[in-house]
Amino acid sequence: MTATLPGIGTPDTEAAPVSRPRAAARRHGPVLALFGTLKLAGFCSFMYLLSSTGDYRAKHPRFGGGAHAWDVLATWDGWWYQQIALHGYDPKLVPVPGATGLITLEGNSAAFFPLYPALMRLTSSVTGLGSYGAGLLVSIVASFAAALGIYAVAERFGGRRAGLAAAGLWAVWPGSGVEWAVYSDSLYVALAAWACHAVLTRRWLTAGVLTFAAGLNRPTAGALIAALCVSALLSLRRREDGVLRPVLAMALAPLGLLGYLLWVGNRMGDLGGYFKLQSGAWAHSFDYGKQTLDVLTSVPVGKFDYLFAYPFTDVISVGVILLVCALLPLLLRLRPPAVLVLYTVITLALVLGSQQIVANISRYLLPCFPLFVPLAVALRRLSLPVLCTLLGIAALASGSYAGYALFELGVP
Repeated sequence: MTATLPGIGTPDTEAAPVSRPRAAARRHGPVLALFGTLKLAGFCSFMYLLSSTGDYRAKHPRFGGGAHAWDVLATWDGWWYQQIALHGYDPKLVPVPGATGLITLEGNSAAFFPLYPALMRLTSSVTGLGSYGAGLLVSIVASFAAALGIYAVAERFGGRRAGLAAAGLWAVWPGSGVEWAVYSDSLYVALAAWACHAVLTRRWLTAGVLTFAAGLNRPTAGALIAALCVSALLSLRRREDGVLRPVLAMALAPLGLLGYLLWVGNRMGDLGGYFKLQSGAWAHSFDYGKQTLDVLTSVPVGKFDYLFAYPFTDVISVGVILLVCALLPLLLRLRPPAVLVLYTVITLALVLGSQQIVANISRYLLPCFPLFVPLAVALRRLSLPVLCTLLGIAALASGSYAGYALFELGVP
């Protein structure tokens, strides 16, 4: 019999707090190690390609240039996020004098959602880093959180090995070059993956809060909101989780997205101001897939006379679109829960149905992480050394197709 002293507790209660971190390390450590190793390999490959060509030196620091190779990571959208973090917003609809083409409005920061730059500013205040370092830190931490979320979702379908494969695919997927850059993509995928997992595990309030946050990060959160609301309605119909928690999740989920759109519209004096800015300043609008179809029928025959043509990156994007079209029926074959199906299908519809720079599609489709699941389930049959070898080769190659092509040969 083991004696205990007052206020000390039994050996079992003392060991419990120690065992939980160890269990978490055993469970999540391999995921983080695999993802981090693959990302580091791809990142170094990307930096090597940038340094060896040196093209960034001849470009404007705002548009893919800089004094050092790593400066490229904070250009394009990264420049806008830094401006918001440093100076805040000034939403306006300012016409370009005499403009008659696609671009009729001057671009401003209101096109970029506030959660990521807010976290940049908070991180900068806490750590003392500048806007560049703070943005990169937020993205890197979020990319690891996304890897864990994707692992957790895939594990439910194919076990631990499938979860590892899915996290690895997130590291090497086309468009993954922005995961470690001053971009909001990693943060959005982290929120979306864990929101979907919360729905799968019936943690409705958690799902609602995460979806609310996702709505403050990217406009395509509309797909996540719709998926959560339909799933909550199905839960109410089946009387699985009571009434209050699913209803609260549905009420909370759209507030982030709607709140930002209404705030921007109010500041602009036009409730549809956000969409007018996207259309008039960036030529981004929903065209029911006309632009995507134009590219899909032009690139295979060697024609690049469509809107926003970037030949090399567009070839990659066409390949990504075809890959996604092949993976979707494989995902449906697994009969996943409604939240994953709706989230994936609506995200695809929003991305492929929009007029945009098609070279960016490999990045815009990063949130479609449920499509990793059928590939991950197939890859789980491989031994761990073979799986790591294949993903390692893809990681090194990603420096070109997911990094250099996106930032230097296109417009991310």
